[in-house]
Amino acid sequence: MTTPYQERSFSEPVIYPDNELLWQSASKGTLMIKCCKSCNEFHWYPRPVCPLCGSSDTSWSQASGKGTIYSVTVTRRAGPIPFALAYVTLDEGVTMMTNIVECDLDSLRIGDKVEVVFKNSPAGQAVPMFKPAQSHT
Repeated sequence: MTTPYQERSFSEPVIYPDNELLWQSASKGTLMIKCCKSCNEFHWYPRPVCPLCGSSDTSWSQASGKGTIYSVTVTRRAGPIPFALAYVTLDEGVTMMTNIVECDLDSLRIGDKVEVVFKNSPAGQAVPMFKPAQSHT
């Protein structure tokens, strides 16, 4: 069975002062993540206090936008258009929940390489999602 990709609408992201830079950067085509200056670890989702060591000495870093599918499911009953919901582990080590887009949904596998792509919400806010990475052979 093949489930071709179709664009679907999704809800607007909630923008708070703590994550505003994430959304501003997304609108410019850049994925940002937080890094703790005390323990030197990246973390996701963006927040002012490091969930690993409790330090408030965090800063924004530009992510590579590349990662690997850790887990994926294709949802067919949540609406008229099927979609892929996944956990993607970025090359920086953090795992984020996201959508996989621009592909045959039934071809997705754990371990597949992916890269960030930005899709606009109905109001025009760019939202990071992922698509299968282009192979460079």
